Amino acid sequence: MHPPQEHGPGHRDPARVRPPQMSPPGFGPSWSERTRSGWTDVVIRHRSVTRMARAGRPHAEYRCRVGAPTAVELRRGVLAVSVLHDLDIEPAKLGVTLTGSPTAWVSWGECRRALAGHDPETSAGRERLGRWLLARRWASNLPLEELRERLRPVGLPVEHVLHPGLDWVRRRVLGDALDLGMGAVDIDPQDPDHVVLLPQPVLDALGLDAEAEWAAAEAYLDRMGTLAAERLMLDGKGQLRPTGDCDAVTLLGARSLRTAIAVASGGMGAVVVPMRRRGWTRLALIDPAFGPAAAAATAAHDRGFSRPLLVTPDELALASEGGRPEVLALRDPAVDEPWFADVLYR
Repeated sequence: MHPPQEHGPGHRDPARVRPPQMSPPGFGPSWSERTRSGWTDVVIRHRSVTRMARAGRPHAEYRCRVGAPTAVELRRGVLAVSVLHDLDIEPAKLGVTLTGSPTAWVSWGECRRALAGHDPETSAGRERLGRWLLARRWASNLPLEELRERLRPVGLPVEHVLHPGLDWVRRRVLGDALDLGMGAVDIDPQDPDHVVLLPQPVLDALGLDAEAEWAAAEAYLDRMGTLAAERLMLDGKGQLRPTGDCDAVTLLGARSLRTAIAVASGGMGAVVVPMRRRGWTRLALIDPAFGPAAAAATAAHDRGFSRPLLVTPDELALASEGGRPEVLALRDPAVDEPWFADVLYR
């Protein structure tokens, strides 16, 4: 055995020294990057982000290649969005101007953040870019005070097709299933009830204090959660419906509602929310295969959670994958009058 080495007071154990990290905008200090030949090798070390991105890979740390689109590719993508969404634009060397009154300037860097790694010349990339540019245009059409009155909280599953990326997230509910961010109601001229998502760069460009506005939005969400809990207790089938400008998925972000569901179940409850506008909290009254089947039959933009959720006052987590819920329904004995059974689609 070697005797322990003695070091001076200034010595630092190499095992305890963290290597320096560079953080790309919007990803925080848990991301390290290395740029090489126009590509960026990103190492994901944050536990929750790793779980969200690695999609079942066994290692706690992995390396992926992320390519940044060029200005030419972004220009082609923006021109396609202009044609598809009838959006008036004026491309420039460093970005694009959304014409109108007032005009809105969007840099190529902001367009890259809107794409969140998607190719601007694919349908998914054009949809993401289109939603971002339309949000900038519609939000810029309103006076600041009027827009502030229309701000609302929005909740989305972490892997939802409409999720704008980490720039949009204001709070993630414990359990890594639900993200909450900012939106605005009654700014879409074709659908006033549609809550348009507003990522952080959009709020910054409009001159809004995101922290102050989010505090007001959270207070609104808590009030709507309390009202939804009162309605839920009066519903014989435990159906969770939109309340105010918050859909069923967003309402699960309210601690007041999660507490009511958990207390009614003795400490931890279970809910099925296969679509954004409807959920069920009394699972004994619905078919076990209904939730996954309803989620699969719902359009991707309106889809909620594909699996049941476990609910406590502080946490919202997806049930583990696996199992065959359709077998449970087949085990039930046949009945002469199934239309009288108090279940959904058995």
